[in-house]
Amino acid sequence: MSADIGADRATDRTGADTAGPPHPGVPANGVALSCRDVRVTYGRFEALGGVDLHLAGGEWLGLIGPNGAGKTTLIGAISGLIDHHGEVALADGRQPGARDIALVPQNPLLPPGMTVAEYVLLGRTAHLGWLARETREDRRIAATAVRRLGLQPFGERIVTTLSGGEAQRMVVARALAQQAPVLLLDEPTSSLDLGHQVTVLELVDELRREDGLSVISAMHDLSTAARFCDRLALIAGGELIAQGTPEQVLQADRLSRVYETPLTVRHIDGELCVLPVARRRNA
Repeated sequence: MSADIGADRATDRTGADTAGPPHPGVPANGVALSCRDVRVTYGRFEALGGVDLHLAGGEWLGLIGPNGAGKTTLIGAISGLIDHHGEVALADGRQPGARDIALVPQNPLLPPGMTVAEYVLLGRTAHLGWLARETREDRRIAATAVRRLGLQPFGERIVTTLSGGEAQRMVVARALAQQAPVLLLDEPTSSLDLGHQVTVLELVDELRREDGLSVISAMHDLSTAARFCDRLALIAGGELIAQGTPEQVLQADRLSRVYETPLTVRHIDGELCVLPVARRRNA
């Protein structure tokens, strides 16, 4: 981590590092999930170093940062898929389990020969006992998720025949069928075109407002993150550089240092946009 980034992080500990306002309707102390000194190491390499953050009930927290920053590693630690040091806890102090967190991975495995309806029904696995089979209620919940994601015409389609946008909606439907209060999204739109990106993110935003979901998502596009997220956490080199509202975190000087390229931040049509600085052309 460069000295400039390290200094920026120290400054943000007393500025942008403070939490933004909670989601409307959520008490100021309504924390759904918290991370305390979360670290991930591979031998001598520290992939994630001492991350502290919280997720308010009903809030959308975006994880941003350059490739290899540690965003996916943090999501893996929160979900329990990656061994870590430190504490990940729910509001009641428990470590989260499969009924508490639903994960939409960046590159989900799509089993050959499985239909869309069968895949979405897998979301009920966390609620089944040992060797138990899905009940009528489980099937009803899965069917409701299929309907809410607009996938009824594809119920009997084989998952590997879907387009990218259709498959992404299906994976979100499986997570929704899990009925977990916390939803983790790892670059949920990385393989989608612009139109499908907006559709999926608007759908997630609608579902979290209707169902009271709390969302953490790793996001590549900074302008899109500013549009959908209540707060942002900027990660670089496995370190939490800044967290706060999009206005607090998306500062041009800071982003230019972290991403190692000149960037500017502007308000366009009332929305915060991060753009590369135009390079002068020789006359």
